[in-house]
Amino acid sequence: MGLFDRWFGQSKEDNQPDVQFGRYNDSYRTKEQEELWKKSVAAYEAEKYNESFIAFFQYLQGNRQDSVTYEEKDGQITFSLLQGSKKVDGYVNDQQFVASTKVVHSDRLNVGFMRRLLEYNYALNYARLSLDDDNNICMTFSSYLIDASPYKLHAALKELSTTADKQDDLLADEFDMLHPIDTGHILPLPEAEKAIKYQFIKKWTDDTFKIIEDLDPNKFKIGINYLLLSLVYKMDYLVVPEGVMTETMEKGHHTFFSADGKSPQDKAQAVIKSIKEMMERPESEFHKEMYRVPATFSITAPAEHTQLAAMIEGEMPSMDYYIQNNYTDVALAIPGFVTGHFLFYFSLPQPDREYLHFLLEIMEIEYFKALGFTYDYYDPATGKFNKSAIKSEINSIAKSNKERHPKLSPNTSKLNYNSLPEFAQSFLFMVKDLDLSLEE
Repeated sequence: MGLFDRWFGQSKEDNQPDVQFGRYNDSYRTKEQEELWKKSVAAYEAEKYNESFIAFFQYLQGNRQDSVTYEEKDGQITFSLLQGSKKVDGYVNDQQFVASTKVVHSDRLNVGFMRRLLEYNYALNYARLSLDDDNNICMTFSSYLIDASPYKLHAALKELSTTADKQDDLLADEFDMLHPIDTGHILPLPEAEKAIKYQFIKKWTDDTFKIIEDLDPNKFKIGINYLLLSLVYKMDYLVVPEGVMTETMEKGHHTFFSADGKSPQDKAQAVIKSIKEMMERPESEFHKEMYRVPATFSITAPAEHTQLAAMIEGEMPSMDYYIQNNYTDVALAIPGFVTGHFLFYFSLPQPDREYLHFLLEIMEIEYFKALGFTYDYYDPATGKFNKSAIKSEINSIAKSNKERHPKLSPNTSKLNYNSLPEFAQSFLFMVKDLDLSLEE
């Protein structure tokens, strides 16, 4: 089994369920990819455009998602790439580079969505929205070859494909006359998996709101924010939804981190209101937003291990008060926030990503077991840990990443098994101290 299979559809062991967690992460690039990128840049600077574009597409093909195809024939290149629910098609001739995707189909024109398209167009840097002869809303990027550097192509294709992927579900949900189009590559999830995911979405939200209701909003305003952010990130990473759910999670994240002058209490109420509105929809609407798709581009920002280490250093001491005063749920929300924040918003080095996922496997073991995973790292009923299994998995992750990070040697001796909050705190301190120096 490949090193990355466990993150994009395969689990650690062959007998574990085939479930995806988290969004596509392109932070890891092979040496071959790096050489192809250099080749593409060099060929473009030498005005060998076709050679540059072929190397560029080969570079994209290294993303482990089988999402990019291209063909060169009679001096022209045709290509296609997949990003979520969208398929982007394009061509390169002796004059220009063109890429386009159909976002949604319209039964009839409507002032509301036409105004929305104008707003989107204003915000785009490279692509543009338009209406074709068949009433399909399309998004297109084009450039003369002299301006089509690999840097520009990467930014433009990423903007086009990720924006179209996000907007198709949102537009179709908001406007009755708009419908998804060109989604034949989408893989539906088993109905049983959808039902379990919805069951836990409801359980997580109900439990979190109940905890918040029992807290003094003035005394625990920061603790409440931890609880809500942990909830938002957990639902996004563990369920991997699309459409309205994704928009709600992103809105919650941006609400808390926007510099708008609003108080923590006001921000918490705004996020609670948004999540409650999301939960008022019927279960069938959630099921529609649960499917599996390939990706060419990551939607997350790259991050270094030092950024994760700094957040762990800054946030973990905040747990002490809640642990000492038996506010277990609030205490657990802090490692949930740190872990979720980096899995939601950033593309981390592979060892960090694997360790954070492993912590979630322990903290949310009931969810994993409901999905059919047979892990026995922690028993919530007794509060007991399987220390040998935990240490074995920690060392297994280190071993699988040793070639790229030769100094990776996690110190398991300081793990604290007294309680789940104390374990999570000590686990993240262990992650903070990892040496992820690259091979020389």
